[in-house]
Amino acid sequence: MTIPTTIKKLTESFEKLPGVGPKTAQRLTFYLLHVPQGQLDTFAQSLSNLKKDTLICTNCFMTDEKNPCSICSDKSRDESLICVVEEPLDVLALEKNGKYRGLYHVLHGKIDPLNNIGPDEIYISPLLKRLKTHAISEIILATNPTMEGEATAMYIAKQIKNQISNLKSQIKITRIGRGLPVGGDLEYADDVTLQRAMEGRSDF
Repeated sequence: MTIPTTIKKLTESFEKLPGVGPKTAQRLTFYLLHVPQGQLDTFAQSLSNLKKDTLICTNCFMTDEKNPCSICSDKSRDESLICVVEEPLDVLALEKNGKYRGLYHVLHGKIDPLNNIGPDEIYISPLLKRLKTHAISEIILATNPTMEGEATAMYIAKQIKNQISNLKSQIKITRIGRGLPVGGDLEYADDVTLQRAMEGRSDF
């Protein structure tokens, strides 16, 4: 049986998404065939506008509809605190808890030599520049407790310590507590676990 080109192309597009295998891609494609055309058009429009209607904050690199983002623009936030995370989803997870009132810095990845991702491929340099231009009292390293996340946190801590010695400034470097399981991701953690991880952070 010859699969229609339209169905084949959409299935192949779904397969490129993380965590979506061939069978799941096929199920999604054939499910959409039964969706009313109006809903399908809305879905397609939302997909089309995804990148056109979003921006990357030039301060913290969070994804938002405006630049600076809504968090960086919020004057009630503690600007002396910066929580460093791997992905925008980690910010959403921490914000849902509502306990942290500082700012963020989104790396958009982690140091991963096996996949040819080094320090220059993620937003580490802009973080170091923020230390020169802002009065920062504490950097919270909230990268995921994986091998790559730990390596990224250690690298950033080393770079910050080198910069602090040159600037002769006092910046506390902490690591989120072990409320998170080793190998787990922030975006999948529950509110209580995230709160305990934040409250249990230690010097790094």
